[in-house]
Amino acid sequence: MCAIVVHFALLGRPGRSNHSTTDQGVHGDAVRLMSIPLYQAKAEFFKTLGHPARIRILELLSEREYPVHELLENIPIEPSNLSQQLAVLRRASLVISHRQGGEVTYSISTPEVRDLLLAARRILSGLVHLEDDGDPQRLRARAR
Repeated sequence: MCAIVVHFALLGRPGRSNHSTTDQGVHGDAVRLMSIPLYQAKAEFFKTLGHPARIRILELLSEREYPVHELLENIPIEPSNLSQQLAVLRRASLVISHRQGGEVTYSISTPEVRDLLLAARRILSGLVHLEDDGDPQRLRARAR
């Protein structure tokens, strides 16, 4: 078996590994670059996506750039919570921000983020279709 190793940037997570180096992040944060197996990097990546507000932010940003005030109009969360969720997505390099006039505007960092969200929609649509099927034996057979 061949192991693929990736360099994964973790912010603010001390004590994760002995195989890390420290660098300055884009936003001046201390970033620890680590060589970890690809499956572990994927797990960290999917943990980043593990909050409904983050998914909604990415869905909106997949359509176009949004200033923060427009994100707040479309996502039913408090401004401080939105700020926290955007920070998580920024640290994971899934979104980028820039200033336009007096506003901060966000966009997705790569089109593959949109592709991932569309793939998740297709997967979930298939699962809902399977559940609607109603036959438990057929569900178990398809799961194999």
